[in-house]
Amino acid sequence: MSDASTETGSKGSAAEVFATFLKLGMTSFGGPIAHLGYFRKELVGRRHWVSENQFSQLLAICQFLPGPASSQLGFSLGLLRAGWLGAMAAFLAFTLPSALLLVGFASILPLLSGQVGEAAIHGLKLIACAVVADAVLGMSKNLCPDTRRRSIAVVAASALLLMDSAWSQMLVVLGGATAGVLFCSASGAEAKGHIQVAYGNRLGLILFTLFLLLLIAFAWAPAQAGLYTVAQAFYRAGAMVFGGGHVVLPLLEDSVVATGWVSSESFLAGYGAAQAVPGPMFAFSAYLGAIIPTEHGSWPGATIALFFMFLPGFLLVAAVLPMWQAISHNPLAANAISGVNASVVGLLGAALYDPIFTSGISSGSDLAIVIVAFGMLTIWRLSPLFAVAWCVAASVLQALL
Repeated sequence: MSDASTETGSKGSAAEVFATFLKLGMTSFGGPIAHLGYFRKELVGRRHWVSENQFSQLLAICQFLPGPASSQLGFSLGLLRAGWLGAMAAFLAFTLPSALLLVGFASILPLLSGQVGEAAIHGLKLIACAVVADAVLGMSKNLCPDTRRRSIAVVAASALLLMDSAWSQMLVVLGGATAGVLFCSASGAEAKGHIQVAYGNRLGLILFTLFLLLLIAFAWAPAQAGLYTVAQAFYRAGAMVFGGGHVVLPLLEDSVVATGWVSSESFLAGYGAAQAVPGPMFAFSAYLGAIIPTEHGSWPGATIALFFMFLPGFLLVAAVLPMWQAISHNPLAANAISGVNASVVGLLGAALYDPIFTSGISSGSDLAIVIVAFGMLTIWRLSPLFAVAWCVAASVLQALL
């Protein structure tokens, strides 16, 4: 069956899902917002796996829930296409390329010593500044199209910078949802049509209960790094982050840098490297799991970190799908999603300052390098690979001169 003849809503195989998402996992550069465009072009426009309305509903659900929005969307599309095996195939295929590349980077990180190596790592920290700034700009245009939502974003950023609490992001997002209900009018956002999954509300409730039980079980853990503690840290980060992608950065920093497991330099170096690879930003967890010192080595740590980073978001979206139809026609739900999206922009804006700018830029020349990289991404529309190469080369040259 050709792509053109694929019928919307028809069922496929897990192998088909794996092959399709492997292609997306190797070519989807540009971060989570860009991933949504890749998915829509390939799976709605070309392959007709779902309709425009179904795609919009799934996108609304994934943006409202905590977790990696683009990966949750891919998981959901695989679930609708080929059941639970399709969901797992979509996750593995979309995530595997970036995870392998980042674990490989972690293995050579100890070799990056001396003046040139330190300058190269600093260059990767600088690219993080440019990419996050580009994300703030792009997301603000898409998610804050009017004065009310821009105001929610400004208040959210200010509140996050003023608060010093592990629950600050959750409070800001809940405030955004409340503000969305009170002040936003998401005309046309209510999705129409039906999303059909092969299970009902009972299994959805079981999955949500499992999400909560794991969150409670992982509430306390010893400070010393071990596989259980790694699972605890990454499950909590995956369960608490709204907006996905770059927004997970401060939560992961609190989990692995503040505890002393990973140095700030290694953290931001890996984050910079994550900008150069396709696929989900949450694959950054595989890099962190690989360099966290445990008695089991890098690969078990990377696997545990990656699995438990994605698990809470997948449990939640799978739990919500059978319940969605009952509330999807309520305009208050669409307004709440608008407020949450605006607050996510504010969260990202706050993260752009701390820790990105505060940890990455130490001189006027650093800022100049970042500005050029930002222009490469926003003005000349070049691949992030070119911006990464520029930042690393400029940083090394600056060190040598």
